Amino acid sequence: MKIRLLMLGKTRRPEMRAVIEDYTKRISRSNPIETEEVRDGEAALKKLDGNRAAAAVLLDAGGKAYDAEAFAKWIGHQRDTGTRELIFVCGDADGFPNALRERIRQKISLSPMTYSHELARVMLAEQIYRAFAILSGSPYPR
Repeated sequence: MKIRLLMLGKTRRPEMRAVIEDYTKRISRSNPIETEEVRDGEAALKKLDGNRAAAAVLLDAGGKAYDAEAFAKWIGHQRDTGTRELIFVCGDADGFPNALRERIRQKISLSPMTYSHELARVMLAEQIYRAFAILSGSPYPR
């Protein structure tokens, strides 16, 4: 299963970009992953419409909340049931347009708190890495 982080807008702060790159490099040792930045929600919709077979998930404060173990179990389930590509759609400072919210039914929340979009991207990358560490029995999550 390939994972893609589809991000609206750019991650402008170099320190945030470096941490995202570090986690995606770590994840890539156990699972294919790529990041892609698109201009806006319309561009994200075009990417999603061009790949109907992928499972898309919107990062949204009102989405389903998972603890680390449950998130790992969910990712493992996606992998083990034949999901070919799992796309996490991360918003920008303006959030998501309604068309994108309507197109992507599945939503997850990193926390009930509000974070900058750049920090949320870092947190998502870390949680994906943590999930694969949990699934492989690595000592990282402790």
